[in-house]
Amino acid sequence: MAETSVPTRPLQKAYDYIVVGSGSGGSPVVRRLIDNTDATVLLIEAGEPGIDVPEIDDPREWVPLGRGRWDWGYDYAPSPLVNGRTIGIPRGKVLGGSSATNALMWYRGNPLDYDAWADAGCERWSFRDVLPYFKRAEDWEGGETTWRGTGGPLKITTSKMLHPVARAMLEGAPDVGIPVIADPNAATNEGACPSNFNLFEGKRWSSAKGYLHPIMDNERLTILTGSQAIGLVIENGRCTGVRHLVDGKPVTTLATTQVVLAAGAIDTPRLLMLSGIGDPAELARLGIPLIHALPGVGRNLQDHPLVQAVVCRSKKPLGPKTDNGGGTMLNWKSRPDLKQPDVHSFPVQGNSAEPRLRELYDMSGEVFSMGAGLMHSKSVGYLRMLTADPFGPLEIQPNYLAEQSDLNALVSAVGTVMDLAETRAFADLFDGFVAPDRRLTKAETVEFVRNGCSTFFHPCGTAKMGRDEMSVVDARLSVHGLDGLTISDASVIPIIPTCNTHAPVTMIGERAADFLMGAA
Repeated sequence: MAETSVPTRPLQKAYDYIVVGSGSGGSPVVRRLIDNTDATVLLIEAGEPGIDVPEIDDPREWVPLGRGRWDWGYDYAPSPLVNGRTIGIPRGKVLGGSSATNALMWYRGNPLDYDAWADAGCERWSFRDVLPYFKRAEDWEGGETTWRGTGGPLKITTSKMLHPVARAMLEGAPDVGIPVIADPNAATNEGACPSNFNLFEGKRWSSAKGYLHPIMDNERLTILTGSQAIGLVIENGRCTGVRHLVDGKPVTTLATTQVVLAAGAIDTPRLLMLSGIGDPAELARLGIPLIHALPGVGRNLQDHPLVQAVVCRSKKPLGPKTDNGGGTMLNWKSRPDLKQPDVHSFPVQGNSAEPRLRELYDMSGEVFSMGAGLMHSKSVGYLRMLTADPFGPLEIQPNYLAEQSDLNALVSAVGTVMDLAETRAFADLFDGFVAPDRRLTKAETVEFVRNGCSTFFHPCGTAKMGRDEMSVVDARLSVHGLDGLTISDASVIPIIPTCNTHAPVTMIGERAADFLMGAA
């Protein structure tokens, strides 16, 4: 692809559509509106362009992106359930959003995830309904199948040469009762398989690269980076514009047709509350005048807990990192009576332990890690603004491990991952456990889980879709009781799916575009 830059166009007073946020949910909306209508579109992005930046493009170097120039710097609030630790929650602040800073995983979970959305009152969001939108987004290296799409904006590939730790996990899985499957994005996700990556010719393929770069020269599209949205304009029950910063100064830009919020599960509810849309009691506490009562704004926060990590001593040097530093994924059931896999593991070509575990165990020397995560989590938290300042602090609480079933599943997953390390496939690599440094009792494993609990970076649900009183958007992603306002990001997810959230949010963006154009 030729070198790309963001064209500079003068900011107009009004556009047909304004999209706030350029990540997995916003980029598809922009692309489809430009491709399929004659509308003018303004895309407002708080971050920088991030184009041709080596650390963003290099799939091996994504971890440091989570606490630097390209990150919002958010944290989950401490909780006794994770032994009072603060857990960082990286969110991309750059064109492409978190798709430009994440682990490059393309994974849609289990078909039952989306059937559960339909059962929860989200009409026409069953897996059968959403599959065409997943396929539309994909340019899958394996070509068109019943389950996969080709020719879409997002390149999706698998490892060209699995790292030794990734290969050992794949080959050892059958010895712990986990079958090997070809593709986690096909009929079933239960098993061990090579990961699907948004990676092409050795470089990250973000939503910005796939959806936005090809249309940047279109005169009907204005992309404004470095511009943070600070409020919505609501007039007579309709959203008519966005207040945002340009060169640090507030301006108001109008939308004649629709405003689309795609700022993510943290900043979309914040923007709603700043605009007087939310729980009347919360707004009163903050001193924000009530414009439109929606008590579910900021509620229903969900994320996947991840125990970082089971760390092992290596018998030999691991060599250079490959792919995203992982390469394979395992999905299995923590209990045989479950309808679908609930736990998940992946390799790390080095040390991925949480700081507390690094304090407790000697991790010197050559080590590798295996994450033990819960994808079918049940614990639910919340997001609160602590001041009415658009740049003020937030209390973001996922309530990790609040549900006993979540804790039990993670205890089981840690045991399975330790069993995996002792299979024949690891014979040439595994030289003993580092963290934990021995087999643990159940009570000790619970403490290990609390000390090692981290995040998959999958916050969602804070402006959920549905029909009940806590829902914020309807099944067409329109905000209940307001005209002219659509939400297209992870905040609308009613029940967290059992996967990385980039793929489902991309699907949501594809559907939002169809709803806006009257095509669905």
